[in-house]
Order: sequence, then structure tokens, then C-alpha cells
Amino acid sequence: MTTSNSNPLHGVTLEQILIALVAHYEWSGLAEKIDIRCFKSDPSIKSSLTFLRKTPWAREKVEGLYLKLQRSKG
Repeated sequence: MTTSNSNPLHGVTLEQILIALVAHYEWSGLAEKIDIRCFKSDPSIKSSLTFLRKTPWAREKVEGLYLKLQRSKG
């Protein structure tokens, strides 16, 4: 059995992840890192969240980039 403490994403919402990534990379940098149209064409937190919640592969990429960013900060 794994504990929730072992999951680095535990307690972090998708919105918090996206806000942190946009704050660090800005939309243009995020679009370069992850090639998703919602990051390129008129990006917003709301539209990106809608897309990411419906698209598991894209969400995995965003979460992976967030974890990479957190490791580099720590």
C-alpha cells in the first residue's frame, strides 16, 4: 500500500500546476515544451483546464513537466 505522501502530486490541483507552469515558462515557453494548441492559440487557464481534463495524454505531459520543474527547484 502506498501512502499519499509518496505521490508528489497529492494535494496539488491541475489548476495550481498550470498556474505554476505559466508563471515559470509563460504561455509561449509552455507551448514550446508541450505542443498543444490550447497553449498556442488564445491561451487561458480555463480553456486549458477544460482540454487537459478531457485529454489524459496531455495531462500526463503537463504533470510530468511540473514534476521536472519542482525537482529543479528543490
